[in-house]
Amino acid sequence: MTDASARTSEAPEADDGDVRVWMVERTFSEDSPNILVMVYATPDGRYYLQKERAYNRFGSRGAPTVTAAMTVDAERLAAVDDEKTVERYASEARRMRERHDPDDSV
Repeated sequence: MTDASARTSEAPEADDGDVRVWMVERTFSEDSPNILVMVYATPDGRYYLQKERAYNRFGSRGAPTVTAAMTVDAERLAAVDDEKTVERYASEARRMRERHDPDDSV
């Protein structure tokens, strides 16, 4: 993956500049086990958005809700530069689209 600060305007987008991305990876940070790291990618696997949430900040409310997909501004996406990662993200995005509605909690 490229650095998350490397943004691109080449990501596919809707008329309003928004893009639907699907969750393709969910892990805990290696540096802090209380940080939930989620990666969402475009259906073709070529662009991604990484989100982090502090798991321990939710206390009695439990874990944050993670949805199968989200819609984001295309400018927030970074290009995936590794072809194996592109293929893996595309495969996982396809699987998520086949099994879940965008707002499903996963």
